[in-house]
Amino acid sequence: MKVKLCDVNAAAREKLPPQFDDKSGIGVHYVDAYIKPMNTKLEDGTAVRCKRRGLKITLSAGGRKGEGLMRRLDVSRDPAVMLDAALQDAARAAGLELFVEDGAIFLSVG
Repeated sequence: MKVKLCDVNAAAREKLPPQFDDKSGIGVHYVDAYIKPMNTKLEDGTAVRCKRRGLKITLSAGGRKGEGLMRRLDVSRDPAVMLDAALQDAARAAGLELFVEDGAIFLSVG
């Protein structure tokens, strides 16, 4: 079942280096702005939470929970690519699928 989680925060792109001064090397301001709208409640009442703590991204939906890491050396130096890989890792670990289509983020419980 594929459910719309939220719209992609277009303003988050403004927080990407070099437009935005970020000394973290992984674009923490971008990451935080991107994942903030993902903290919501689905129509069936399932709470979805996504948070960053250091390099770790945690995604939970109901009783399912998974983690992914922002890997600068293994994946890319681009924060958007790193975040996508970390979110996909976290979703897989939780037994979920995450899709970004037409400016929206979708969640599928597998």
